[in-house]
Amino acid sequence: MEEGKSLVSGIVSTALKVITNPAGFYREMPKTGGFQHPIIFLVVIMAVSMVIGYIGSLAHIGISPMGGMMGAGAIAGIIIAPIIVLVFSFIAAGILFIIWKIMGSQENYETAYRCAAYSSGIIPVTSVLGFIPYLGSVAGLLWGFYLIITASIEVHKIKSSLAWTVWGIIAALFIMLSLSAQYAARKFSGEWMEKAKEAEQAAKKMQETLSNM
Repeated sequence: MEEGKSLVSGIVSTALKVITNPAGFYREMPKTGGFQHPIIFLVVIMAVSMVIGYIGSLAHIGISPMGGMMGAGAIAGIIIAPIIVLVFSFIAAGILFIIWKIMGSQENYETAYRCAAYSSGIIPVTSVLGFIPYLGSVAGLLWGFYLIITASIEVHKIKSSLAWTVWGIIAALFIMLSLSAQYAARKFSGEWMEKAKEAEQAAKKMQETLSNM
């Protein structure tokens, strides 16, 4: 029981430090020590973020029309999504590792993975921000890239000007892609809802016609 409490308090304190003092966190972050702790941190944070996202969806929609099926789907998502994110985290860390190497970092892959995994500490907050159309995703991306820039400077000892330039350009590209994707998704959703209403109205008219015959 004490070990469980210690684990939870450790994850919470780490996340709070990443959120409130990222420069201090990355400056003091152990560069080695295995993958166990960053993996556990990432999985727990993602599970919490999924719960926040589900609660936010229910609050936005109201009462779920799918009832138990919606709940079962949510539970499956809370279990499966962190596993999927965990798999992709190794790929993402590999990409970061390559970019940092090109920028002049002398650190190894494990250090790159630790930088990436612990940056997920902000995701519960960005999950809440994500409910704000457009602005939420932009704020989340800017915050995430700020952490990468901070890790570049504090952990990988890359010059501040170089870190801000390289990651700033990449962040701008990601923001443009994110906004474009959101716009397309919202446009498609609006068109789909309009067609659904038209189909419902057509069905009602047909029912009325048949009942009057």
